[in-house]
Amino acid sequence: MSEKQIKSANRVSYWSPAFVEFIQKDWAPYSSALPAQLENSKWAAARREALSQLFPGDRIVVPAGGQKVRNNDCDYRYRPNTAFAHLTGLGTDREPDAVLLLEPTQAGGHEAVLYFHPRVARNEEEFYADSRYGEVWVGQRESLEEMSALTGIRTESIDLLDNALRDNVGSARVRVLREADPDVTALVDATREGIAEGVDEQLRIALSELRLVKDEYEVEQMRQACKATARGFEAVVTDFPNALANGRGERWVEGIFGLHARHQGNAVGYDTIAAAGDHANTLHWIRNDGEVRDGDMILLDAGVELDSLFTADVTRTLPINGRFSPAQRQVYEAVLEAQQAGIDACKPGNLQSDVHRAATAVIARYLEQWGLLPVSAEEALDKEGGQWRRWMVHGTSHHLGIDVHDCAHALREHYADGPLKPGMCITVEPGIYFKSTDLLVPEELRGIGVRIEDDIIITEGEPENISAAYLPRTPDDVEAWMAPLLDAGRANVKQW
Repeated sequence: MSEKQIKSANRVSYWSPAFVEFIQKDWAPYSSALPAQLENSKWAAARREALSQLFPGDRIVVPAGGQKVRNNDCDYRYRPNTAFAHLTGLGTDREPDAVLLLEPTQAGGHEAVLYFHPRVARNEEEFYADSRYGEVWVGQRESLEEMSALTGIRTESIDLLDNALRDNVGSARVRVLREADPDVTALVDATREGIAEGVDEQLRIALSELRLVKDEYEVEQMRQACKATARGFEAVVTDFPNALANGRGERWVEGIFGLHARHQGNAVGYDTIAAAGDHANTLHWIRNDGEVRDGDMILLDAGVELDSLFTADVTRTLPINGRFSPAQRQVYEAVLEAQQAGIDACKPGNLQSDVHRAATAVIARYLEQWGLLPVSAEEALDKEGGQWRRWMVHGTSHHLGIDVHDCAHALREHYADGPLKPGMCITVEPGIYFKSTDLLVPEELRGIGVRIEDDIIITEGEPENISAAYLPRTPDDVEAWMAPLLDAGRANVKQW
């Protein structure tokens, strides 16, 4: 046996013949039992069929995407491309560098084939020497048969993808989700005979719009994500006393929620916003390095992403000591009324933009009532006005699902200007943000920022608030909910 050397950057690993011979011996055999099909994968077949009907006769390529470098030779934690996960049912960290190919058949429709890197035998060098795929490095991978059992899709080695793409070139138009994996996109571009304008963009739009209406499994996953998120919020409130005692409390809050997200699901669905005091008035405050102080509120915008990758997106603005001050309650109740107006507009047939208009009409009315607007609320709400946006510059709603901002590439006429339909899941999240430096705001209100966000399922009748089923919204209910949690936390304060 020849000597083995594996070179990586400026490092050289030497594998002696004695080691190579020794590491191949005396391993327990792999189980012969095939795994059960993933529940999400059972629902993915109908999603693939819907996509097939949109592009009859076309070859469709949807990559999972590869690892992304965080620094030097360290990658970010892997998450598959959303469209790939939606069409295969694979979640968590499955399956880097894989590609879903929908191949048109002569009988009509498409056959799905999943190309991925299966595990190798333990007598192959990859087993111990490959830090990307080797079992010693990343754990036991699935065989072709096991992956097929998990997904219900025929599988092939990724090494055969090039030949599959070159087979019968010109017999079918080829579409690829371009941004998912640049290497796969380059391979597709090299094999197809010209690129008709817009074919890939049409696929990207279709894959987004395919997720606008959730199936039964997806709706239930959204409920479970909200339930897990509520547990994370409870843990955070219980640990407010520790966040107060140990300094840099925003980081403490972020860490407590992140612990519960990893324990109950795959991860957080997006970077947690833990914005205490005036930081709540910075919309995307993810630095989370500030203090948590008695008498302040904290705006916590966080969601648990389940192993299926469906995520909640919930915001509560909570008084650190468990009691709203009169000024805090004043702003909070205005936002709550605006949110309820938005939720009431979540009816089938209404536009998503109607939800925004309903919520912001309430915001503008309160801003006028408090003497902050230079014009009437009606004038401010006119498209030539907009002065109210000084204190709420963001939109009120977005679609939610596998992505926190789901269906982002859907056409506007099917998204913000499209009718709401049963099975859609959207957020309703108005806010009022009074920066401490805003001299137009009464001094007692400066530094107060409030956002209340819930996840709403559109039904045939009244909207279902799936996050409020687990977390309180009214100020009285919030205070009552927080009281026993804070009492439990105060009994377990640890000074680090």
